[in-house]
Amino acid sequence: MNRYTGVLLSVSSLPSKYGIGCFDKAAYDFVDWLEKSGQRYWQILPLGTTSHGGSDDSPYQAYSAFGGNPYFISLDALIDEGVLTEEECGNLNFGTVPTQVDYDQLFANRLKLLRKAYERSDISKDGEYQRFIRENFWWLDDYALFMALKNFFGEQPWTQWPEDIRMHWGFALDYYRRELYFEIEFQKYMQFKFTQQWTRLKNYANAKHIQIVGDIPIYVSPDSADVWAHPEMFQLDEKNRPTQVAGCPPDAFAADGQVWGNPLYRWDYHRSTGYNWWVTRMWYSLKLYDVVRIDHFRGFDEYFCIPAGEDSAKNGHWEKGPGMELFHRLRQQLGQCSVIAEDLGLLTDGVRQLVRDSGFPNMKVVQFAFDQGDIGGSNEYLPHHYARNCVVYTGTHDNETIAGWFTGLSEEMKQQVRDYVDDHSTPDEEMYLRFISLAMRSSAQTSIIPIQDVLGLGNDCRMNQPGTVGKNWRWRLAPGQVTDEAGQRLLAMSKRYARANWDALKALKKA
Repeated sequence: MNRYTGVLLSVSSLPSKYGIGCFDKAAYDFVDWLEKSGQRYWQILPLGTTSHGGSDDSPYQAYSAFGGNPYFISLDALIDEGVLTEEECGNLNFGTVPTQVDYDQLFANRLKLLRKAYERSDISKDGEYQRFIRENFWWLDDYALFMALKNFFGEQPWTQWPEDIRMHWGFALDYYRRELYFEIEFQKYMQFKFTQQWTRLKNYANAKHIQIVGDIPIYVSPDSADVWAHPEMFQLDEKNRPTQVAGCPPDAFAADGQVWGNPLYRWDYHRSTGYNWWVTRMWYSLKLYDVVRIDHFRGFDEYFCIPAGEDSAKNGHWEKGPGMELFHRLRQQLGQCSVIAEDLGLLTDGVRQLVRDSGFPNMKVVQFAFDQGDIGGSNEYLPHHYARNCVVYTGTHDNETIAGWFTGLSEEMKQQVRDYVDDHSTPDEEMYLRFISLAMRSSAQTSIIPIQDVLGLGNDCRMNQPGTVGKNWRWRLAPGQVTDEAGQRLLAMSKRYARANWDALKALKKA
């Protein structure tokens, strides 16, 4: 059976002269680097439209389960189309730190350029655009109106809009569709360019035998077109206000638990429709990606309910999710889906059984193997416990980098780790390579290594620190930071542990 490996890198973290990674030359160069490095997968973070400015631009709190982030539209491609100029793009401030995303500056300046591009584009005569509108009306119409209303009401959450449009009443929808016609068309144009450019990039990767691993959160954002337009799908009251929200219970890491605030699904409603929305969401996701990682997979077995308005999770309780009924329906409608089940965190017998019954590979994280002081014991994240049907990571977007994590260990713990990997001579600053090796030589069918760990970067390059605000989702690569030397090192390990993507390497040799 084939064994593969890949690299985790958010599109936003690609180098770019315009403030954030996007679907431009740097993305294509990264695909080329993956090909030469013998990698099979490029795993990314969610591509959804994030909130505007400030500290909350999490890709896991998007304005839509279907819409794409306009920040990822390549400005260079629009320059090539003749709807923008290099001078226009080069004269705006997108931030002063090349290795950090400045979301305030992006919101202030990038959308201005995209609006100019829209105004100069003759989309009324563009057959590809018209086809996109026809094929995607089922989500695009609500999304475009929602985003136009967000702009009209000064970016307020939809729960603060006037009652008629907040409640999605028909006469209000007709009124605002007329009043905001051009803003709605602008939103549709941005989604068209996003989809057009992403499709080209994905096709380029697939042609080089590289597959894209996408990522979707189980829940949608409370401030989203999904909740606003389809309140019947969520646990809301007669005023469309959440009655219960998602989170997790108190534990050793958080005495009050965590209140995420996402509205919970009305699984009885979804069951009555044959899980149509979920079938559609997975169908659409599998058009965008080759493999879909579902975040918080355990929520399909049981989910934690917290009364809306509570500041802590202490009064929450567990409810049963749809379980295998949902996945039987997905398989019936879509066939065998390529899914990775993110089952990290508190694992119960029910979650374990759901993962086994689904047949989806689950996740293992090498860092977690050494966080309980029982090396050689029962910790299921120790590589010698792995079953074949799993995906192993050195760390995820929520973890410290492997180099930063190892540096922070006590000397006693470092000694225990070195005992496990049977290495007492490698300098601390090079130990990150031992962890990549540990992941790759495990029995897991697939290994995914974050680019920070491939390059041995410290915690100043961490992507997200859960429970904090104002500093997350901002890290970016510097131009030239992903080197051929790092790629050759990765290739050598991929070959050594029988994970090299020979289809890509053979095609590269023939080219």
